[in-house]
Amino acid sequence: MNRAELADFLRRGRARLEPSDVGLAPGARRRTPGLRREEVAQLAGMSVDYYTRLEQSRGPRPSRQMLSAMARALRLTAAEHDHLFHLAGEEPPRRETASAHVRPGLLLILDRLYDTPAQLVNDCGEVLAQNAMAKALVGDVMSRPRRERNLVRRFFLDPTARSLFLDDDHAPHARSHVANLRAVTAARPDDPEPAALVAELRASSEEFARLWNEHEVSLRNRATKRFQHPLVGLLELDCEVMLSHEHHHLLIVHTARPGTESYERLQLLRVVGLQDMVPSESEAETP
Repeated sequence: MNRAELADFLRRGRARLEPSDVGLAPGARRRTPGLRREEVAQLAGMSVDYYTRLEQSRGPRPSRQMLSAMARALRLTAAEHDHLFHLAGEEPPRRETASAHVRPGLLLILDRLYDTPAQLVNDCGEVLAQNAMAKALVGDVMSRPRRERNLVRRFFLDPTARSLFLDDDHAPHARSHVANLRAVTAARPDDPEPAALVAELRASSEEFARLWNEHEVSLRNRATKRFQHPLVGLLELDCEVMLSHEHHHLLIVHTARPGTESYERLQLLRVVGLQDMVPSESEAETP
């Protein structure tokens, strides 16, 4: 691990970004250009102290999961992503499977969707990035350990994951998850990731095993979903799915039709959900 080079690379990456580049409000006047350390830490789902130590060449070696999170936070290109891994003494992830690295262009699109929930997932259901509205709608998935970021695993193994959906919608959501995962597994028979997920869920969930044996196949596509949000109530949202073939990534966007009650509630959620994204006056003095 080259601590000095890693620290310099992180500092330079932070300095070249503005809050608007990553979907954050500018907040108070800044003494230095670029993002603040706490903003990078927030985007990466890590502590400010840990990130600060890395920039000061005194932090421990970051995990592979943390390196990927910092690469997303700093909007690194694929080459820069691999360079970050090399500086930390790690081999970059292989490219032939679904990559956890998200292209800066996709992250830029995600950041610009400031008034509607949107998140990037891979085709196996792992959440790779969220905007502020998505966090307000379904929670801050990126702050959880990586195993808990997979939508399919959580839906079948974590009872709390279904609390946002109406009881009548649980069965169709379950079928959709299984049918999509079957399509992904068939399309990438040599990729161990979807195969391992299927094996785990067949062994751990009777519901998943039953649905898997029915052999339904379909990919994620547009739909209307109902969310029972604890603060703003029932939201009926149109779900649009846009596919990036290069790394098997999906951009999932939820919108409400103007003039509906769900549209008004979504605007209210925006006010509530973005309150914690604006830096306080005390944070303004942090370089």
